[in-house]
Amino acid sequence: MKLTVDGLLVYFPYDYIYPEQYAYMLELKRALDAKGHGLLEMPSGTGKTISLLSLIVAYMIQNPHHIRKLIYCSRTLPEIEKVLEELKNLINYYEKSQGEKPSLTGVVLSSRKNLCIHPEVSREREGKLVDGRCHSLTASYIRDRHERDTSVPVCQFYEGFNREGKESMLPFGVYTMDDLKQYGADRNWCPYFLSRFAIIHAEIVVYSYHYLLDPKIAEVVSKELNKEAVVVFDEAHNIDNVCIDSLSVKLTRRTIDKSTQALQSLEKAVTLLKQEDAERLTLEYEQMVEGLREAAVARDTDMILANPVLPDEVLNEVVPGNIRNAEHFLGFLKRFIEYLKTRLRIQHVVQESPAGFLKDVAARVCIERKPLRFCSSRLQSLMRTLEIPDPSNFGALTLVANLATLVSTYTKGFVIIVEPFDDRTPTVSNPILHFSCMDSSIAMRPVFSRFQSVIITSGTLSPLDMYPKILDFNPVIMSSFTMTLARPCILPMIVSKGSDQVTISSKYETREDVAVIRNYGQLLVEISACVPDGVVCFFTSYLYLESVVGAWYDQGVVASLQRHKLLFIETQDSAETSFALINYIKACESGRGAVLLSVARGKVSEGVDFDHHLGRAVLMFGIPYVFTQSRILKARLDYLRDQFQIRENDFLTFDAMRHAAQCVGRVLRGKTDYGIMIFADKRFSRADKRTKLPRWIQEHLRDSLCNLSTEEAVQISKRWLRQMAQPFTREDQLGVSLLTLAQLQSQEQQDKIEKQVIQK
Repeated sequence: MKLTVDGLLVYFPYDYIYPEQYAYMLELKRALDAKGHGLLEMPSGTGKTISLLSLIVAYMIQNPHHIRKLIYCSRTLPEIEKVLEELKNLINYYEKSQGEKPSLTGVVLSSRKNLCIHPEVSREREGKLVDGRCHSLTASYIRDRHERDTSVPVCQFYEGFNREGKESMLPFGVYTMDDLKQYGADRNWCPYFLSRFAIIHAEIVVYSYHYLLDPKIAEVVSKELNKEAVVVFDEAHNIDNVCIDSLSVKLTRRTIDKSTQALQSLEKAVTLLKQEDAERLTLEYEQMVEGLREAAVARDTDMILANPVLPDEVLNEVVPGNIRNAEHFLGFLKRFIEYLKTRLRIQHVVQESPAGFLKDVAARVCIERKPLRFCSSRLQSLMRTLEIPDPSNFGALTLVANLATLVSTYTKGFVIIVEPFDDRTPTVSNPILHFSCMDSSIAMRPVFSRFQSVIITSGTLSPLDMYPKILDFNPVIMSSFTMTLARPCILPMIVSKGSDQVTISSKYETREDVAVIRNYGQLLVEISACVPDGVVCFFTSYLYLESVVGAWYDQGVVASLQRHKLLFIETQDSAETSFALINYIKACESGRGAVLLSVARGKVSEGVDFDHHLGRAVLMFGIPYVFTQSRILKARLDYLRDQFQIRENDFLTFDAMRHAAQCVGRVLRGKTDYGIMIFADKRFSRADKRTKLPRWIQEHLRDSLCNLSTEEAVQISKRWLRQMAQPFTREDQLGVSLLTLAQLQSQEQQDKIEKQVIQK
């Protein structure tokens, strides 16, 4: 259908539209008109992706001088593929309606592992191995050697792209990973470097968050993207954690040992090069004198080493004299590594600021701040000069150089914590040095300042007002949308007690109580007996999952459960979890039915959708608070309190409730779907917890569903399932939750949609 959204003609590639999709587009257009940032929450399964794409693509076509590019960031590979599929549908609809394809190119960028078509390299299973082998075939010095000696292997696909690919542009259209691989194979071009080159010219770019938020990757991949761009962060409920991880470094004793070995390898390589070709080292020294920016000109195309972004004022400086010479620099690194070794020989926890750390480095090993700032770039330059065949083997040393650069570049918003052991294994000596970012706005600030509009969106952003605080920005639009339904297809319930009236809760004081564990088991058994097909359960941690399942074996709960359905369990091993998921799906497909026990914040809670029969009920056992004894978390809570006036309990509850909502949201993937959501913990009944759930869940969580026993929950579920089992057709939805163009254009419907937008 073609519809008008606030004066903008939008091509929407479906015959029907949800009222909330139209409301979402209205708000999105307001953000684009204002050239500002937006925060939009929209329920799961209501077509958020196609709404975003339809409106922004229409805006780009009709206002090319305002917006030149759409950068769409998503988290997982399946989500990225889904975006590309919707984009293809949209472009095909434009072609069908107008008789020709719009002059737009949409391209995906992913890792070498996903895009490599080299017959040998692509067989490698690990990303690091693929990167290493790719570098050993495409580095400039390898190619120079090949010119002198054709027996030196190079990548034919990279050579083909280098000869012809850079001179040509991708024809208009949308290119998925498979399309790029096919396009590359047909022309003998490398798909990875083709997409790296294409994103500069493409109007629509789809890739992972890290290509924009992680400074060490963004510097190489995203620095040339247009400023007149809209950036969309989809599924962005965890965006603050992604920002913090991208600027944090963790060193263990094993990392330090590996970095020492890598340093010895570099020393040997320098000695060998001095004997064979001292001129190369002299040339590098002269480049260091000229400054880092000139030295970086010769950067190899594929060396995405962990090199944090340095501010311009640092890049314009000349490299300090004491690290220009290769041998001096390696001696400098050696002293720094020895210092780190001494810091890891501790018996108690140490916490200090970057300034305190730098002062201690200067006092103990006479290392000044300035040369530390250049460590990462200087190491990168040396490895290019030495023509290291596989830089991935030097990951530990790169990490140490990273730490040196970060600790000397940033002072505010970071903390250094040295622990003699891991929090979860306090009897085993395993010293760890954490350089932790406390402030997620440090990684987001360059994105907000550089791009015209940044849209943060997800199905679970409530409460919305927390994000502007922790990301430190002022959104022009901040809205939450409800879900219009022709039938009550979600049934949220809070179960606060078992059939024996014992309160159930995962709080620390009662979580190991035999009666609580038995009641959790009884609830699961009875729900499994009355709910058809798939049932998904989420626990607060792997540790709690293991202890509860162990107790259930002893209590006979597992045996009772297996009379009704097959049982599968998520573990910390990703291969085991994938295998469990495959078999869980098989059990549901065959009609046998299955129960999947998983963990909040785990793989299943984030990237897997349980649509229709794969998830008819989801149980959240307890409130998934983050591990509160973590010193890094305590330091971050102190920082949030001091800098942003966010109370400790408010942030912890916000974090726990967004994860709980994310878990239960997995079960509903559209308006024709239906599912039961059970919050099994008395604390969910409290107003401070309930009000932090997304609006679309809160609307269905009536008071009569908020303090139930196991028996009451089962009876309500049975009645509701009978209601859901009745035939439900498209005609039942029309005019209520599904609109034709004529219905959408009626004034009455327009007024309803305007009321749906809940402004914060």
